Amino acid sequence: MKGKVRIIDVAQKAGVSVTTVSQILNGKGERFSQATQDKVRKIRDELGYVPDFNARNLIMGSAKTIGIIIPNITNPFFATFVRGVEVAAQRGDFIPLVLSGNGNPDLERQYVEQLIQRTVDGLIIASPAVNKDTIDHFLKANGVPYLLIDQNPLDDGDRVSTDDYLGAKLAVEHLIKLGHKRIAMLYCDKPSVNQAQRLQGYKDQLQSAGLELTDDLIVTGPLSKLGGYQASEQVLQTKASAVFAVNDEMAIGLYRGLNERGLEVPADLSIVGYDNIDLSEYVNPPLTTIAQPVFEMGQVAFRTLLQRIEQPDAPAQKIKLPVELVVRESSRKV
Repeated sequence: MKGKVRIIDVAQKAGVSVTTVSQILNGKGERFSQATQDKVRKIRDELGYVPDFNARNLIMGSAKTIGIIIPNITNPFFATFVRGVEVAAQRGDFIPLVLSGNGNPDLERQYVEQLIQRTVDGLIIASPAVNKDTIDHFLKANGVPYLLIDQNPLDDGDRVSTDDYLGAKLAVEHLIKLGHKRIAMLYCDKPSVNQAQRLQGYKDQLQSAGLELTDDLIVTGPLSKLGGYQASEQVLQTKASAVFAVNDEMAIGLYRGLNERGLEVPADLSIVGYDNIDLSEYVNPPLTTIAQPVFEMGQVAFRTLLQRIEQPDAPAQKIKLPVELVVRESSRKV
């Protein structure tokens, strides 16, 4: 099998030095004529030369790589978030490495350590399982820039989030305006800090409207479609006319549970979700939900991290993006 194309092969065919090829391909070839630059790039493409990653790092002083740690790679929210990071990173010629820790602190600590070993330029932490000890002993100790996303509870360094408290209040206010007086909440059994803010927004909006709030109105389960499906019977036992689900996945799981019991949304139960994932628009009926600018959040996260990489001593940034109610067909007047 033919060996890997080397930088010396490009240099020999172009009739220039290895240093010349290296400088041109690493964006530092301004002192060479345009003809020489074009010739080197053309030969690179003809030979299929790909620079050695470690050698390039030594020359550039940067891996042009960022790490992203998320709690669940199967969750559509994080898929959209990562797409936003990827698009922004591509524009900056960065490569994102995405790792899913599944809420395991030990695994995510290991991921952080391995990313540092691979000399990533920075880290986006979207998982609540990455704790202060990991940040202090690995990221801060090694001078690695990082950014937190709203699921992580730490108030440390740069952060990009949305107003989860307001989003929940908007959802419940919508149901109250439709005439619902007994409103349940489909909640998660292992809430992150932003999900806890949604619970508080739900409670405060009910109380401000003078509506009943009892413990049985809050139904908990795993944060997934299966969790919503399994909670269906308990939701019905609340005798609520409407439900606010802590995320769209749980709402969609509840759809199936109701359907199997011969019930219809919204005729028998109005439902409002949270996140506005792609699927929410295509279920039947389309789901009323709180939209977060998830794709934009990914882009803002990368740009903010890049600013931290370039200006390590700048003041910490706390960026909060807006949310909005998207009314579809899963909620009705009573």
